[in-house]
Amino acid sequence: MGKKSQRKGADGERELAAVLREYGYEIKRGGSMSFGEVPDLVGLPGVHIEVKRCEQVRLSEWMQQAERDSQHFKDGLPAVFHRRSREVWRVTMNLADFMRIYCRQKTQSDRHKTAENGGKEGEDK
Repeated sequence: MGKKSQRKGADGERELAAVLREYGYEIKRGGSMSFGEVPDLVGLPGVHIEVKRCEQVRLSEWMQQAERDSQHFKDGLPAVFHRRSREVWRVTMNLADFMRIYCRQKTQSDRHKTAENGGKEGEDK
């Protein structure tokens, strides 16, 4: 991989880290070690973050890398965070993995509502 491409990748990691920090997560970069030795970013609980800042989108290839790396690092469900120039960040992950996160969030929200109702499900205050 050329220096320009490496620089663009590192810039993308810094940019995404800043965005995720705005959402309140303590995101850290893996650093400039050899490729594959550390994850791109860490700090999003239960999610392995693969960062791609490219003009040509190759989602299948990127997801395969994210899946391999998430198994290797054991840091969460594989997700590719990607964007092209002048576009917004997008996230790609397997539907089953997304539903695992979504259902977990929904369950936590339901428990919170139940606690607010004094332990009585389905009742309004």
